[in-house]
Amino acid sequence: MKPTAQLTHDFTELIKQHERIIHKVCNLYIINNPEDYKDLYQEIILQTWTAFPKFKHDAKVSTWLYRIALNTAISHKRSGSRKISAVPFDADLAQVADGKDSADDEYLLLWQLIRQLPQLEKALILLYLEDNSYEEIAAIMGLTVTNTGTRLGRIKEKLKKQAQTIQQ
Repeated sequence: MKPTAQLTHDFTELIKQHERIIHKVCNLYIINNPEDYKDLYQEIILQTWTAFPKFKHDAKVSTWLYRIALNTAISHKRSGSRKISAVPFDADLAQVADGKDSADDEYLLLWQLIRQLPQLEKALILLYLEDNSYEEIAAIMGLTVTNTGTRLGRIKEKLKKQAQTIQQ
């Protein structure tokens, strides 16, 4: 199917309005590697463009975009299209475009611990911190609402224990 001018315009507007979601996912999965960040960003845009003509608006745009972005990030990391490795936490990258002050030690610690989580847990907690409901998170991740709540409870407890260990 050849893209129309209207389709291209609608897609461009959607990306402009929701670009923050893509940046948050890229910031969570790529650390200290601008080339890998650009690659992942472009891959998410490509996957979104591919899926856009079939988007029926039966879900919120943010839910649909999170699903694509998170699945792309996880696949990108698994495929090892480039070696993406965890590196020491860099406080400069803690700025996650939401107005938080990177000088806040607890905030920095939280993001350091989140980045160390397994991929599924990392995605779940990101969606939770973005104030998505359990129903929205379940829809994005393909889980039941009950499973989402259980997993988030375990992740929060895990993060709390890790933070307490570090702060002692």
